Amino acid sequence: MVTFSLCMIVKNEEEVLERCLSGIASAMDEIIIVDTGSTDRTKEIARKYTSKIYDFEWCNDFAKARNFAFSKATGDYIYSADADEVMDEENLDKLMKLKQVILPEIDIVQMYYCNQLEMGTTYNFDEEYRPKLFKRLREFLWVDPVHESVRLEPIVFDSDIRIQHCPLRPHQNRDFAIFKETLAKGESLSKKLRNMYAKELFISGDTADFVAAKEYFQGIAEDENSSMDEIVQASCVVAKAARLTEDVVLFLKYTLKNFANDPCAEICCELGEFYFGQKDYKEAALWFYNAAYETESQLDIRCNKELPIRGMIRCYEALGDTETAAMYEKELEK
Repeated sequence: MVTFSLCMIVKNEEEVLERCLSGIASAMDEIIIVDTGSTDRTKEIARKYTSKIYDFEWCNDFAKARNFAFSKATGDYIYSADADEVMDEENLDKLMKLKQVILPEIDIVQMYYCNQLEMGTTYNFDEEYRPKLFKRLREFLWVDPVHESVRLEPIVFDSDIRIQHCPLRPHQNRDFAIFKETLAKGESLSKKLRNMYAKELFISGDTADFVAAKEYFQGIAEDENSSMDEIVQASCVVAKAARLTEDVVLFLKYTLKNFANDPCAEICCELGEFYFGQKDYKEAALWFYNAAYETESQLDIRCNKELPIRGMIRCYEALGDTETAAMYEKELEK
């Protein structure tokens, strides 16, 4: 049977750490806790489960912290967890069985990460596969009987283990601070991080967050090397920032830029909100309808149904058409 090392990075997690560790500790042969500056009882709780507690000076870089945690592991496989995760008995049992039968050629095990929509995370689906278990020392093997080469792609196993993501509060302020600091240093964001930044803005950003991001996303929208998807997503961010700051010229420029490429539900919602603010409720309702029924979302799945239908309800209530408003209330409940 293989051995598992649990690796976690934590900071001020006294409210949830016990919940996480009590559910997963029995499956682990080693527990490594890397603390990035807790001032509460986090370390005290961690000591109930392990003596392998390390301090790591926080540098606004989760990757560096996780790499440090992984460097301390000695098990055959490393299980990476966050303090706000919960594993129930049924899935813990599945993990224990996997520990007994996992094939030696498997490099990564993916597990379902669930409950994504409840706290306004940056994901547009309630569950997704995520790599959670990693072979600590990977063997390199030659493959193919002729024109042989070293196998570079990892062997990934998709398990049916489900982990509940149960944060007590959103983390968008922490994430936005890291994005802004990275850009202030003149460092670039990967395509993945640009997409995550835009999604998080639409899902949980306020006016100040959009204003802070506007110049960066304008640069992406105007860059001739940007892909079509990047231009569409960036124009959504800039258009919303412009609407929130009442910059009508900039708003029109980037809504039109979006329509010239691939119109999406986010821009239709923004047009709905713009015309609602102008008290042109019929025009606003038209754009909310387009968001709900004629386009697809790029960043926030709520723009495909919940937000535009709520917008139409507001429009028809403002028009005094309570019957149509009630019809969309029922549509929202479906």
